[in-house]
Amino acid sequence: MANYTAADIKALREKTAAGMMDVKKALDEADGDMAKAEEILRVKGQKGVTKREGRTTSNGLVAARAGAGEGTLVEVLCETDFVAKGERFGALADQVLEQAVATKAADADALLDSTLSDGKSVKELLDEANATIGEKIEVKRVARLEGENVVSYLHKTSPDLPAQIGVLVSTAGGDEQTARDVAMHVAAFSPSVLTRDDIDAETVENERRVAEATAKEEGKPEAALPKIVEGRVNGFFKEQVLLEQPFAKEPKKTVAKVLDEAGATATGFARFRVGS
Repeated sequence: MANYTAADIKALREKTAAGMMDVKKALDEADGDMAKAEEILRVKGQKGVTKREGRTTSNGLVAARAGAGEGTLVEVLCETDFVAKGERFGALADQVLEQAVATKAADADALLDSTLSDGKSVKELLDEANATIGEKIEVKRVARLEGENVVSYLHKTSPDLPAQIGVLVSTAGGDEQTARDVAMHVAAFSPSVLTRDDIDAETVENERRVAEATAKEEGKPEAALPKIVEGRVNGFFKEQVLLEQPFAKEPKKTVAKVLDEAGATATGFARFRVGS
């Protein structure tokens, strides 16, 4: 029987995040040699990375940092909520966020290609985590904003999970609290664009066609169609456009009105929800 103790098993599990039986098998194969057992686990784990590439990552977390006129938001995904709420995955996400901030990465590809202080790329870091944790792990999205004021907001959809929704908002003028209130609004109401000019003309025209066809199907009078169509298109804008949405804290005012009263202008935002 290999010469190792329960303390050795515990130490190797903590170091590699491998399962109990995998650790025992590795120690048996290595005849109790901790360093050799760790190498065995790493090799076996790396062999499984390719097999996991096709798996679905629908869990994970969002992490953000903002201040000094800039903000970064990252979405790090895994396969199960069990891994998502683990300390090891959380520490990995923090490391990924730190690198995104340090390199000013604005997209996932740039972040994955960037080099950490130990010479590894972020992609290699994730592959190692993939091997040791035993799940597919990926950086799905990265956003970066710059502006006079940039704030972040993270929201938990469940108390036992890490943040599942993350928001960045940049503003000019006004105060930080107003920007933070808008960030909380974005988290709750999920606008897709800042202004209606950010929606391409083809999308608007399609909404107009659908609104007209629907009104005709409902038997609305021909003379009333232009007004009905315009009303429904405006309703579409209110759903999609941040500045035209009724403000969460004061629904009788639009977000634009609240910002204007605070002497602020929204210059950009980003919103990630895990898996969407």
